[in-house]
Amino acid sequence: MAPTEPEAAGRSRAPEDAYTAEPFVPAHADLAALREAAAGCRGCPLHRDATRTVFGAGNGDARIMLVGEQPGDQEDRQGRPFVGPAGKLLDRAPAEAGVDPDETCVTNAVEHFKFTRAGGRRLHKAPGLRETRACAPWLAAEPALVGPELIVLLGATAGKTLLGPSFRVTEVRGTVLEEEVHGRPQRLVPAVHPSSVLRAKDREKAYRGLVSDLTVAARALA
Repeated sequence: MAPTEPEAAGRSRAPEDAYTAEPFVPAHADLAALREAAAGCRGCPLHRDATRTVFGAGNGDARIMLVGEQPGDQEDRQGRPFVGPAGKLLDRAPAEAGVDPDETCVTNAVEHFKFTRAGGRRLHKAPGLRETRACAPWLAAEPALVGPELIVLLGATAGKTLLGPSFRVTEVRGTVLEEEVHGRPQRLVPAVHPSSVLRAKDREKAYRGLVSDLTVAARALA
């Protein structure tokens, strides 16, 4: 019997058209298996132009997980989070705030680089709601395995992804929130994203603000 039209359309539909990473996230996996599975994620169209999936990095038993927005150009090329200009700030700021780097890990709300081209350059483009929702199963699975005592939300995208569209980083930055995240009680500290420091007119003032936000996180674990 020939397939009906809806059946035929369903068979030809690409996985990314569903905008969900759920089918790619293995059940009962450890971090190594989760990382391996993420490398093959086709949960949204961003994988088509990105070089690779950029999974989280750092201590697998971290007390603090820092969650950013998405990989940038250098992260996409190297396959590691926070290795570009914003990452250099994130190497300095937590240490100045009293956060032990050996007790941290970093990841992003979206794991593929979204960009537009300008000549030979690839310029960052903020991920949309469909893309953050598509990638949300990874951001549920990774903290569940790491089990951080505290999550630092670096910027609006991370906050909206974990806490909903009403989140405003400017309203709650530098405070300790206690929320249910993916069915688990979690403490969180919103902070500005390091990339916002690079865009600021007064970079020193903006950087001190980032350090201040992270100091709240350090004191919350003291």
